Formats: sequence, C-alpha cells, structure tokens
Amino acid sequence: MEIHHRPVMLEETIEALQVQPGGRYIDCTVGEGGHAAAILEASAPGGLLLGLDVDPEAIEIARARLKKFGKNCFLVQENFRHLEEICQRYNFHPVHGVLFDLGVSSLQLEREGRGFSFQREAPLDMRFDPREPLTAEDIVNRLPEEELALILQKYGEERHSHRIARCIVRNRPIKTTLQLAELVSRAVDGKRGRIHPATRTFQALRIAVNHELENLSLALKAAVNVLGPGGRLVVISFHSLEDRLVKNFMRQEKGLQVVHKKVLRPSPEEVQRNPRSRSARLRVAERLGQVGSN
Repeated sequence: MEIHHRPVMLEETIEALQVQPGGRYIDCTVGEGGHAAAILEASAPGGLLLGLDVDPEAIEIARARLKKFGKNCFLVQENFRHLEEICQRYNFHPVHGVLFDLGVSSLQLEREGRGFSFQREAPLDMRFDPREPLTAEDIVNRLPEEELALILQKYGEERHSHRIARCIVRNRPIKTTLQLAELVSRAVDGKRGRIHPATRTFQALRIAVNHELENLSLALKAAVNVLGPGGRLVVISFHSLEDRLVKNFMRQEKGLQVVHKKVLRPSPEEVQRNPRSRSARLRVAERLGQVGSN
C-alpha cells in the first residue's frame, strides 16, 4: 500500500482557495494528490478538479489516490507553463481557484535514480519530466566554468559559486549525486551551516534543468487568464527565488489583488510533524472582475 505524505499547509490552502461546493479548481502540481483530494472533498457535491504534473510517476500515484472521485477529477501529464492551452483544450475555464505547490516532493527525493537528493547515490538526472533531454549531468560536465558559476549564483544564491565551479571543472567527469556532493563539500572546506554544503548547488542545478523560474512566470500569467472574477490564486513556495517572483507578480499584475499583505507560514505544530514544511511560504491573490478575459 502506498504511504502518502501529508501535503504542506493543507488547511490554510483550502481556506485560501475559498473552496465551495460545485466549484472548479486546478492543481498545477498534483504530486501524490493530497491537496487535490482535500479540494475535491471540500467542493462536493459537484466540484471539479484538473490536476497537472510533469512527473509520470506522480500522475500514476495521484490517479490511484483520486480514483474514488471519478469524473469529477481528471489528470494531465503536462508542464504548467501550458496551463491556458490545456484549459482551452478541455473547456475547463473560468475556474474558481488555481493552486501551485512548488518545490521537490518527498516522492521525488526518496525515489532511487532521480538524482534530486545529495543524501543518496543516484545518477545526476534531476529532471521532473523524463521526456526532457537536458540533465544535471549535462550541465555539470559540459558548461564552461564561468557559466556554471553563474548558474550556482543565480539559481542557488551560492556565495562560493566560483570556488565550487572551479572544483567541479577540475574533477570532471562527475556522474553521481554523492560524487558531486563530496566535491562541493571539499570546495567549501566542509563548512556546514544550517544546511548541507551541497544544498544550494543541487537547488541551482534542479532549477536550471527544469527551467523552473521561466515556467513559473508563464504559468502565473496563464493562471490569471483562466480564473473567473473573484477566483483565487494560491502559491506555496519553498525558497526565496520562487517566493520573490510570486510576490512581485501578485503585487504588479493588474488583474490581481493581494489578499494577505504578509506571507503565511506553517504552524509550529506542522513544522514539528513535518520538518520539510519549515521553509514553506503561502501567498494568495484574488482575480479582479473587470480585467482580462475568460
């Protein structure tokens, strides 16, 4: 039997979306289906949910978990950057709420062979969607030192980016996660702060491989276009780059009004239950009635 992880900030998410019976909702990162199941339960009777995920493994787990909801839920393996096109294809618009739960899931971290974790041996893959050609191994072994350092600084906010890039280039080829993690630790003299020395490097490579920030920018704009008047956009992010992008978008987008001036964080009880939730930040905006098209 598959053991499901409790989704982050579940009660806060349902409240932020203002889930109502008969509403239509989109979960852009359906993962194992935790948020989706709660949305479908809260929107019964008659609620509908479209779930997206680029990860085929996640889609299969979510499909099994959400089977009991029948035709009220349908899932698509696709990148959320294509959100508007998918909604047009399935005539699923306007909607009452759109949810993004960003970051790497427990499923992806714990599955062997995916390469997301620096704590277990695996090929340097890091692709959410295995259909995409670019892997972390390609970036690590092919890019010039300066370009590699720029990726580590830009997407990982790594202050030792040049030192790490130099160490990587001198020790090519690098094939596995543990090999890379060891090199990064060596490059920074094994200094450990609150996080593992390789944390920011792995984050940067994952973001670069999956074009995460570019895709998120496109998807947020698409979400506004498919929301009906009064519809809610809810985003849970896990690092400052994503959160900054979301915050600025919600403040600057003419079709939106920010609901909470301050970012919402998980409760101390949730962090104690699930330490991975400690960096979660939830932001909410509401679609204005007179702007855009549906």
